Amino acid sequence: MKKLPVFISLLAAFVVSGCSGTADNSVKSSEDNVFSRDIFAMDTYMSLKAYGSNADYALGLASERIIELEEMLSVTNKESDIYILDHAGGAPTELGSDTIMLIEKAIKTGSKTNGCLDITLYPIVREWGFTTGEYKIPSDDTIAEILENVGYEKINVSGDTVTLPPDCEIDLGALAKGYTSDEIMHILSENGVTSAIVSLGGNVQALGSKPDGSDWRVAVRDPFAPDMDMCIVEISDKAVITSGNYERFFVGEDGNTYWHIIDPADGYPADNGLVSVTIIGGCGLDCDAYSTAMFVAGTEKAIEFYKSVHEFEMILVTDDEKIYYSEGLEGSFTNISSMSAEVITLD
Repeated sequence: MKKLPVFISLLAAFVVSGCSGTADNSVKSSEDNVFSRDIFAMDTYMSLKAYGSNADYALGLASERIIELEEMLSVTNKESDIYILDHAGGAPTELGSDTIMLIEKAIKTGSKTNGCLDITLYPIVREWGFTTGEYKIPSDDTIAEILENVGYEKINVSGDTVTLPPDCEIDLGALAKGYTSDEIMHILSENGVTSAIVSLGGNVQALGSKPDGSDWRVAVRDPFAPDMDMCIVEISDKAVITSGNYERFFVGEDGNTYWHIIDPADGYPADNGLVSVTIIGGCGLDCDAYSTAMFVAGTEKAIEFYKSVHEFEMILVTDDEKIYYSEGLEGSFTNISSMSAEVITLD
């Protein structure tokens, strides 16, 4: 593993947990009729802001939906869909429609990205200590043993029932926040809100434009100095979601740095030349899933995948401090770092 520069760990990576949502605070500003709510849920701080006369009511509904999804998708809440499935001992388990949809999406994305996204990695992530904070470097034998039960192909979905092999466990952390922000956008829009922006632990998604009609300006963190911004992206009706090796990591006794994004191929933190991947698109769920998958894929394969599907825009930061951004962002991307920035073309 490569050594990272010394900086403050933001610990903002999302692993769905059993922590109940708290601090649901509503704030109204007379200026522009703007309402905001701050919530702690899904192990992260969430900030919601919406404009309009019905915005406060809509934010209340959105807050309830966040807590509902947290309780459903937690890996530690004994009443959640995921906990019940993971502890079913191989028995078929009936799950809610949201959970079924997310599992099917994860399987599809795993297949589409040649296994770069794999929701059955949870036991390995746990073994490294990224879910508990009790960090350690597992032995090669331990990793090999756990990998025998890893593979999204092992998941069987039949209607509203899912079956896992006895020693297989899943975690939807790579998709859940993106899906949650999509659900927030849907609720706000359904209740007449046309301008809003939310940040779910750094996952940003906007509904429409600003009230004055201009684009939202979203800052992307510098992975080499996470207390600073690297670039600005101007968006409307889009999500901006980043996965990076600076989000949750530890330095082992061997002096190397290990981060939470695991490569399903070997069970070790993905070390394929990237330190940060940002995906921009109209669907938060897709952006969330692809940000993890492209990080695992590495620079060349991520660019190849982008060119083959062209379903999103993308910003890559490599471990040699270079930025690559897709040509669809030209005119809306501003580099404010000292790194060089190169356009990824579809040619």
